[in-house]
Amino acid sequence: MDTVISSSASILPAVPVRTVASISSSSSLLPLAQWPTTTQRLLSTGRRRTTTTRSRNYSSAVPQFTVTCGAAVVEINESQFKDTVLKATRPVLVEFIATWCGPCRLVTPAMESLAQEYGDRLTVVKIDHDANPGLVKEYKVYGLPTLILFKNGEEVPQSRREGAITKVKLREYLDALLESVSSIP
Repeated sequence: MDTVISSSASILPAVPVRTVASISSSSSLLPLAQWPTTTQRLLSTGRRRTTTTRSRNYSSAVPQFTVTCGAAVVEINESQFKDTVLKATRPVLVEFIATWCGPCRLVTPAMESLAQEYGDRLTVVKIDHDANPGLVKEYKVYGLPTLILFKNGEEVPQSRREGAITKVKLREYLDALLESVSSIP
């Protein structure tokens, strides 16, 4: 058994090679002289090939998600908050979300569905956590998604809910809140 030793300082360790005396004529292997020059160069130098013809852009490897709103849910910002939430004549459920938040994306279909179902009694809005830091600070939003119910411009006590929630639990949560705020003038 022979050992291949590279003349240049190489990162690759020496690899034992078995010498073959001859190749049969029925073999499908081409003689080394007929191999592509890049392959010959790789075999003779023992170095790994670096590809310069094809580069990869890893910045686009991270998927970009958005949390979109349907017809029943309106996305608002800090400038619209006062008119949409604080001056509203009926209860407003505010959902603080972020595009990078997995639980926010999980809750979105349930929020859309229930916003349509409760559309006659409740307004549902979304606020992007990253784009509205003033509201996040003012209402002390620490977890996402965060749900807060407002009535008559005030946060309803015990209405704050953080984290993902199933559609069934969301319906129970809304029913209990709407029943409690119906007694508030």
